[in-house]
Amino acid sequence: MHSYDMIFGLGDPAWLDPAFAGGIFLLSLIVAFVFGRLLYPLFDKLTTRIPTDLDAELIKAVRRPLTLGIVVLGGYLALTIPLDIPGGRQNLVDTAASILGIWLGIMAVTAVVSVLFNWYSQNYSFPGSQGNQLLPVLRKVSTAAIYVLGGMMVLNQLGINISPLIAGLGLGGFAVALGLQPTLANLFAGTYVMTEGVVNPGDYIELEDGTAGYVIEVSWRTVRIRTWSNNLVVIPNSRFSTAIVTNYQRPVPPVNIYMTCGVSYDSDLFRVQEICQEVMNDLLENDPNAVKSYGAYFGFEDFGDSNINFWLFLQAKDRLASFEVRSALIQGIHGRFTEEGIVINYPVRTLYFGEEHPQEDRLRRARRREPPPPGRDVPGEGADTGAGDGPDFG
Repeated sequence: MHSYDMIFGLGDPAWLDPAFAGGIFLLSLIVAFVFGRLLYPLFDKLTTRIPTDLDAELIKAVRRPLTLGIVVLGGYLALTIPLDIPGGRQNLVDTAASILGIWLGIMAVTAVVSVLFNWYSQNYSFPGSQGNQLLPVLRKVSTAAIYVLGGMMVLNQLGINISPLIAGLGLGGFAVALGLQPTLANLFAGTYVMTEGVVNPGDYIELEDGTAGYVIEVSWRTVRIRTWSNNLVVIPNSRFSTAIVTNYQRPVPPVNIYMTCGVSYDSDLFRVQEICQEVMNDLLENDPNAVKSYGAYFGFEDFGDSNINFWLFLQAKDRLASFEVRSALIQGIHGRFTEEGIVINYPVRTLYFGEEHPQEDRLRRARRREPPPPGRDVPGEGADTGAGDGPDFG
């Protein structure tokens, strides 16, 4: 019991201690009410002067935990200051207050983390349309980590030794990581694929092994592609993240068209250039698939085996349009060359065979062990060389 005779002159009546405790708790309720109804709106008005709304959202997030914290603190002071609680019960009150404080801290931290993730997702974004799928997962992981850490602190307050638990969680996590290594590899690679924004659904891509098609889905574990034959190809993210990928939609949808051709050496090269330029200009003016602002370019390349080669260069609005523009360009060039009598030679090579020397013929046949052709004598095999009989003088 506390002595109130020196303060109030009332002696030490038994009801003063509970009344004092109730007064402290009532005061905490009044302070909590003032904070929630008066001070918080004042803080809210002050934050409106700041350009960003992050501070207002943070204050709103911690409003309830702070209000409840004032009440919990008032209750703890009401029990410990005016009342003489035995040592065992005092420890119980301290433990309960610590657990409530940890719980309120978890509420405040999780609310702040949620506000930060929401604010970032509304004002910023990862490259690519798939990157924002990572934010909800990170928010859930962060919240789970906060709850796990808070639970371990509660266990510590209850007198439970958490060191073996931490060691067990470490060993268990290591074993699980080894068992789920392929899945975790795909998961982390999926994080890279989704945040990097390398591919998005609708892009036409081609891998270094020749696999090509339209991306229909980018998930945490796989990338799914629909090929030209309308088949589904599923690629694990661990392999996709290390592959060389050609994205025909990036950095911009327009596709450059580079085409080569050749004309015979008898052609008028100036006329060839005029015709090609006219055909390309006509495509730019009349074909909506061609990009007029990019222009059309022509140039002779080299002297080939059968033709003088040249190149044509222009741009289509996207990959599918490039096929139509290329076809129209080939048709136009071939038709104009036919009208003008300009020839595109087939690949032709002329081989000249000279008469072999007799000595070379004998050596070749000797190597192959072939008999001499009819009518040709070989010395030393009965041929008449004039070296057998001497001259006949008589």
